[in-house]
Formats: sequence, C-alpha cells, structure tokens
Amino acid sequence: MMRALHIAATGLAAQQMNVEVIANNVANINTTGFKRARAEFTDLLYMAERLQGASARGEEGVIPEGANIGLGVRTAAIRNLHLQGTIAQTGNKLDLALSGRGFFQILGPDGETVYTRAGAFNTNGTGQIVTLDGYQVQPAMTIPPNTLEVVVNESGVVSARLPGQTALQQIGQIALANFANEAGLEPLGGNLYKQTTASGAPVAGNPGSTGWGRSVRAIWKARTSIR
Repeated sequence: MMRALHIAATGLAAQQMNVEVIANNVANINTTGFKRARAEFTDLLYMAERLQGASARGEEGVIPEGANIGLGVRTAAIRNLHLQGTIAQTGNKLDLALSGRGFFQILGPDGETVYTRAGAFNTNGTGQIVTLDGYQVQPAMTIPPNTLEVVVNESGVVSARLPGQTALQQIGQIALANFANEAGLEPLGGNLYKQTTASGAPVAGNPGSTGWGRSVRAIWKARTSIR
C-alpha cells in the first residue's frame, strides 16, 4: 500500500508541475518575445517481480512476459518552444522584430552577452539603443541627438536621417546570434536567455543572410497557445 501511495504521489507532483508551466504560459500571453513552454515527462525505474526471458523453473522454455512494476513518473524537461510568433505594428521607431531564426545580442547586467527575441528597444540619455530594462544592444549604436528619422532595413543596417542631409547616415549594424540547440538556452527572465553547454556556442551573422531571420520594423509578439 505504501508503495502504491508513493507512485501516485509522483503522478500528482508531475501534474502540478504541468499546471504550473501552463499557468506561466497564460500569465505571459502578452509578453513580447515570450516563448511558451511544455513539460516533458518520463517514467521512473521498474521493479522486476519476474524477469521475461528467464528459464521457466529450470526447463528449456523461457518466460515470455515478465512482471515489472513501474515506480512512477518524473519531470524530464521544461522545453521552451522557440516558434515564430505574430508580429504587431507599434509605431515606435526602434521596435524591431525577427522573422526567422536568430537572437538579438544584449550586454547583460553582469557585463556578459545575453540573448533575446524581444525587440522592444529605445534610447537612453546618451542616445544608445537599449532594451526596456536599459541594457545595451550589441554591437553598441548611438543615435545622434538631432536625428529626424531612424531607418532599419531587413539586413539590420541602422541609419539616421539628419537635418540638411539628403542621404542617410549609417550608424550601425544589428548582428544576430544562432545556436545549434535553442531549447538548451537558459531563460533568465526579462525576456533574456543565456548560453549554456547544451545550447552550444553562439554563431554570429547579419539579418537577411542565408539561414538568418530578417529584421522587421515592428514588435515581435510570440503569443502563447494552450493546446
């Protein structure tokens, strides 16, 4: 009886974990760049009461089916699903989206490079392009204070239109990062991800190149779907 209760308890814990993952998906349904997650489960070890393939009472015949009792279930992974989200126009001149693969590179709070799909950018007091939390977009770019218009093309080239000039002045190039295993990235909160051994090292490239997403003037919204 005690073993049966323990097995049932593992199922309850797994179901609670599943509900918590779904609840987090629902809570972030309007979070820019959020990737919904899915809980993955595996069964636990089995206790063999009778082994299949063993000799039947010392005779030549063998037991065709054993008696293996499962000891329950465990959470194997919480998998972030890096799927294409919907794109919504915002009117903010520095809101960007990625259509396809790739992550924006951000200088994180500890001085290390972190990654995001949330392209809700703005400028700080010195004109540098930053995230909503004030972290610098990498490579660093500064918008001149007298800029009339900022233009970002699908190749990630950032240009400014200045007073008295007909030609755009290029001020920077957005560089993206790809990973061999996006699911292996560590979520940090704040729409940021961190490289891990499981994700592999980042491979840098420019938007619009072969195998890379395009930069689009709009906010990226990866909406959650509960199904």
